[in-house]
Amino acid sequence: MESITARRDDEDDSVLQLDLEMLENLGFLTSQDSSRNHGIQEEFREIKRNLLGNALTSKANNVKHPNLVMVSSALADEGKTFIAINLALSIAAEQDKTVLLVDADIYKPSVLRHCGIKPRKGLIEYLLGNVKQPGDIIYSTNVAKLKIMPTGTPHYLANELLASAKMTALVEELASRYPDRIVIFDCPPILGLTETAALSQLMGQAIIAVEENKTSIQKVNRACAMLNEDLAKGLVLNKALQSHKELYGNNSYGYDNKTIQ
Repeated sequence: MESITARRDDEDDSVLQLDLEMLENLGFLTSQDSSRNHGIQEEFREIKRNLLGNALTSKANNVKHPNLVMVSSALADEGKTFIAINLALSIAAEQDKTVLLVDADIYKPSVLRHCGIKPRKGLIEYLLGNVKQPGDIIYSTNVAKLKIMPTGTPHYLANELLASAKMTALVEELASRYPDRIVIFDCPPILGLTETAALSQLMGQAIIAVEENKTSIQKVNRACAMLNEDLAKGLVLNKALQSHKELYGNNSYGYDNKTIQ
């Protein structure tokens, strides 16, 4: 596989213009952050520190692909894309880190829509062979140190493509070509699908979004059990009241499969 290099900033359509004002109004973290997003900023700073700390620790322990982070949920519509985008924006604010956000949710891609960007070629076109180089679907953005790989055009073979050998080779290349870059995959929900569990075998860390008062502990446990047991699994309780967080357990990022006790 050829070297993966993002499209040049001087190419037409190469720099995605995130609607920063819209993102801020919706509670996302941007360079325009106001005091109303301070709480969210602190929460994602804590998540980010655990994630980056795991990446450093796991490198020393020879854990495979600690820089690859999947973001998913047990069920649909639990806020995983909100978490994936905010995590990417938070990491991009680091002085010495770059981040690639991959929209791998082939069933309900929404990263570009959330960012106020029109659809364009992406992962599916590459897996179909319609785009030859991965670098042609890695777009720079108007946020320094943040790049995005869109899903692309929906296709009836999308689930087979996500589980293909070509997808495995792409993920391996993303992990090894830029070992110091954090790559965040916004993945489909876990329960009822096999593709997300298969993708987890290629990842080093996983963040599972859990919507309070929607997803039972039993379903979260079942979802976590389907993933690669060597993953560092972290739970993020979304849309939650502080007083109810103990029902699901604290955020944890250890290398074990006992996220929820």
